[in-house]
Amino acid sequence: MKNAGPLPRSVLAKRVARLNAVQALFQMEASGQALDGAKSEFIERKFGPQLYEVEIHAPDNKFFQMLVETAVESQSQIDQMTNRALSPKWPLASIDPTLRALFRSAGAELIEKVTPVPVAISEFVEIANAFFPDGKEPKFANAVLEQMAREARPEFFEESSPSS
Repeated sequence: MKNAGPLPRSVLAKRVARLNAVQALFQMEASGQALDGAKSEFIERKFGPQLYEVEIHAPDNKFFQMLVETAVESQSQIDQMTNRALSPKWPLASIDPTLRALFRSAGAELIEKVTPVPVAISEFVEIANAFFPDGKEPKFANAVLEQMAREARPEFFEESSPSS
């Protein structure tokens, strides 16, 4: 595959917003922090143009807020959708908390219908890769996210299925 060059700033900003949303949702669950506190902390977080010799891109704060607000406001719906995508032997409560936060953030993006399904799934699988570079979690996340997308966005799968 050819390298298409650097990604547009808007794509990178959404990517950072997704990562921040996963981190904020994890932090909220782990510490009991309220939504407003988590949002403020991540929005006010200031990085320089580089951190450890790696360029840090500013997040799309509006997109970040939409993800965390929808994930919190629709958590029951998203968790039920996630549980239906999981094996009955592996309910959401038994899943790694980082993956729970990832599924909630991705579920928010899927139900808000702001991003094409393949893009949303790909972006969150990349986040899973960042957190679990040597594990099976990215493949697991991909399978679960596809099932969640089939429920949240069935129209995408109907349009892309071959005609009989």
